Amino acid sequence: MDNDETVVAGHRIDPARWRVAFEVAVGRIAGRFARYEPRLRAGRLVLGLLSDLPRKNCWTIAEWVGETSPHGMRHLLCRAVWDADAVRDDVRE
Repeated sequence: MDNDETVVAGHRIDPARWRVAFEVAVGRIAGRFARYEPRLRAGRLVLGLLSDLPRKNCWTIAEWVGETSPHGMRHLLCRAVWDADAVRDDVRE
């Protein structure tokens, strides 16, 4: 097995291929956000939620992605303009 691959539930995951697939998925939902900043932050939020952080909240995820405060993550979840139902439907497709 290549050192860059991970075995999960008997399947090999190539990080480079996974990253490309993730970027495609984020690209599918990009049009659901009114502004560029929340669009980028949404992808970072998902990566944080998928990470191995022991606690997942706006503070820990913001720090994990390199932000200095949780304000941007909180803004995304509470005040940013985006269609959550449409994002859900896009992801389900």
